[in-house]
Amino acid sequence: MEGMLDLRMNNQFKRHRRLRSSASMRAMVRETHLHVEDFIYPIFVIEGENIKNEVPSMPSVYQFSLDRLMEEVTEAYELGIRALMFFGVVTGKDEVGSGAYAEDGIVQQATKLVKEKYPELLVVADTCLCEYTDHGHCGVIHGNDVDNDESLKLLAKTAVSQAEAGADIIAPSNMMDGFVAVIREALDEAGFTHIPIMSYAVKYASAFYGPFRDAADSAPQFGDRKTYQMDPANRLEAIREARSDVEEGADFLMVKPALSYLDVIRDIRNEFDLPVVAYNVSGEYAMVKAAAQHGWIDEQQLVIEMLTSMKRAGAEIILTYFAKDVAAVLRNS
Repeated sequence: MEGMLDLRMNNQFKRHRRLRSSASMRAMVRETHLHVEDFIYPIFVIEGENIKNEVPSMPSVYQFSLDRLMEEVTEAYELGIRALMFFGVVTGKDEVGSGAYAEDGIVQQATKLVKEKYPELLVVADTCLCEYTDHGHCGVIHGNDVDNDESLKLLAKTAVSQAEAGADIIAPSNMMDGFVAVIREALDEAGFTHIPIMSYAVKYASAFYGPFRDAADSAPQFGDRKTYQMDPANRLEAIREARSDVEEGADFLMVKPALSYLDVIRDIRNEFDLPVVAYNVSGEYAMVKAAAQHGWIDEQQLVIEMLTSMKRAGAEIILTYFAKDVAAVLRNS
């Protein structure tokens, strides 16, 4: 006992617990904060009428037809969410994904509808072909592989059609080489020099995408996407991918998925001075929901901790299916 008293008197160790002594103290010294402005909320829009289909592998996530869409958009808006991303679910698919760039495409219609009622809402357009191709790949197929340069032409066409519909940000997710350069040129030539590009700069060929492919009906019909999406084992390659996009004119850099790639988010944050986006993907969402349904976790606390880790790692923006849930928590805290 005397030794312990002497140790305290001599101040031989630090009293870090002093700054954890109460909820108010912890809040005052907290380093990382979540804000509703951090979130982009993804929504699945499906062809048809009076449809609100729950995605089986993503509890509380739905496919909405256009006539039901504003129910969801209004709820998100009233919670303070100011950025949305639409994914189209269509039946009329073809080998070149023409629904992606159709003037009356499902996402183009959804964008116009939302911008009419809430012009201040940011619509982020996912620019890819996989939801619209009958083979489920992110471009034009030649010889059982995606033709990079032929695909770029259609992706540029898609980006322009999305901007014409009122999209505020173009977010190409296809992982074709040169996609930022070609899309930037196409947007500029069409008079959309003011529209920024949120590049899916670092997109891994991940098993975490499974539930999304159910929700968007976008699973590849043959093979996989490993020839164009990144190997999950690679870290330095992420820097090379992101640097190319920065040089080609990207305005945001996204890392997808987020939870298993926090080290990569930090690398991108340290290396570049553009805003960094983390995509909290469908598989990450589904795992939490499944565990919560079994009573194995405290869902609210886990979600806050998980999203905070993404922001702490360096992401300024988080694309997440939990956006409404966390917005409600933040409003009541």
